[in-house]
Amino acid sequence: QVQLVESGGGLVQAGDSLRLSCTASERTFSNYIMGWFRQAPGKEREFVASINRSAGSTYYADSVKGRFTISRDNTKGTVYLQMNSLKPEDTAVYYCAAERLGIAATLKNPADFRSWGQGTQVTVSS
Repeated sequence: QVQLVESGGGLVQAGDSLRLSCTASERTFSNYIMGWFRQAPGKEREFVASINRSAGSTYYADSVKGRFTISRDNTKGTVYLQMNSLKPEDTAVYYCAAERLGIAATLKNPADFRSWGQGTQVTVSS
């Protein structure tokens, strides 16, 4: 498993932007599919976005499509989540996840990813 450390969360107002970062300890970072998930209080962890190994393909939940952008820099071992036009319903703990096996297009469930970060809180006030 790869160790992941998220950063960039915080308290913002509706309409603001935030960029989350997740840095991996793994030298072969480019071998991993990377994903972002979130979990709001009392709710299940849900898929937000994912990106394939080469950064050639990205996938988004309908709720964030057009507002969030996932990207990665394999030279830095880091994946990003740029979040624009934030809404109060985006409030959650955001988790970075990594998986070495599989195809990014099919990995949408938390159980599909074996490595997780500790999470970073994002709070959007109205």
